[in-house]
Amino acid sequence: MMMVKIAVSSDNHFDLNKVPLTETISQQAEYLTDQQIDYYLIAGDLFNDFQKSADYVQRLSSQVNSTHVFFIAGNHDMIRGISYEELENGRWPGYLNNQFVDIPNTDYRIIGLNGWYDYTFAVNEDKTEEEFHRWKMAYWIDGLISQPMSDLDRERIVINQLRKQLQNAESAHKKVILMTHFVPNQHFIHYTDDFRFWNMANAMMGSIQFQNVINEFQVEKVIFGHIHQRLDPIKIGETTYYNAAVGYHNRRHNEWQTDDFISEWENQLKMFEVF
Repeated sequence: MMMVKIAVSSDNHFDLNKVPLTETISQQAEYLTDQQIDYYLIAGDLFNDFQKSADYVQRLSSQVNSTHVFFIAGNHDMIRGISYEELENGRWPGYLNNQFVDIPNTDYRIIGLNGWYDYTFAVNEDKTEEEFHRWKMAYWIDGLISQPMSDLDRERIVINQLRKQLQNAESAHKKVILMTHFVPNQHFIHYTDDFRFWNMANAMMGSIQFQNVINEFQVEKVIFGHIHQRLDPIKIGETTYYNAAVGYHNRRHNEWQTDDFISEWENQLKMFEVF
């Protein structure tokens, strides 16, 4: 067995943060190389445009020699430049949705799954599916994402994909590192008595069913994004969860603890080793 070093990040939001991309890619490549990172995993929300996200991954990959770069799409990446069918079936270098990569000379498999939601995290809002959907289309950025089915049907597809991927990994006797964008455990959902916007937004955070499948298969490690909190890795049951969201730095939302992107990205980066 060999030691493999993995770094994870999410929610870089390069466009919303007005990041100078060419300079930043060079800085990231240098840091990943200096840290001797073998796999760099990005759990979505690079740009508000999938094609820009895919192009960024190719550019970064071309500047690192020994680091394998993989990504999935977050809801922001899905807003433009991509259809639902392309998200599901398209192939871009490093794009890992409903795909897996086995880490050579280890027992580990990296599985990527964009994910979605089915409103089940909004447990303190007594609303119908139609009411949640109407709210989403009026107030939530995901209303810009085209899809040929309901959110509940879309999440059912995701759950079936997740179960199949985990069954295949189990049959292959692989330990799983699962990368998804949406929130994979209700532990991370914030409920409030005085700000109903976020109680409604919780409907678009993830799925209790997704969480249940993770628990059923006792997935070892889960990487996710979507929420922009400053979270240390935490073990819940048999699963260790990693959130490495960089988040927003602008006039409306300032979630950073530093003043420049690279410092914030380095501080938020989560690293671990597998053997």
